[in-house]
Amino acid sequence: MSFAYISLFAYSVCADTLAPFTSDGCSSFPNGTFEQSELWLACCQKHDFDYWKGGTFDDRLASDKALRVCVANVGQPQIALLMLAGVRVGGSPYLPTQFRWGYGWPYPRDYGALTPDEDQQVELLTAPLVEPK
Repeated sequence: MSFAYISLFAYSVCADTLAPFTSDGCSSFPNGTFEQSELWLACCQKHDFDYWKGGTFDDRLASDKALRVCVANVGQPQIALLMLAGVRVGGSPYLPTQFRWGYGWPYPRDYGALTPDEDQQVELLTAPLVEPK
């Protein structure tokens, strides 16, 4: 019985360590058109930042909608809708992917507001960065 408690404690300690921010652009989707190969890349990088730190279900929904608006604003409203559908299906925190919601934290991680300690980790790891707009 005590082994189970120790294992649970060890898991909870490890689960609270945020990895440095990384972005793969638009994941398994093009970063732009053939003519403009990085047309909506900045939109995806901002979206990746949100996905890296994770948060609540509502945070994810807001991030996904912001991605749609950003891509539509660069002149690609149809692509924006396609991307929205893709991230809503493929970005679940329950899938063990490198682009899941909260991918900066060890898997598995559910939806949930960041704790003050987790917010501090986000701040420390992004202090040398400028958050993508």
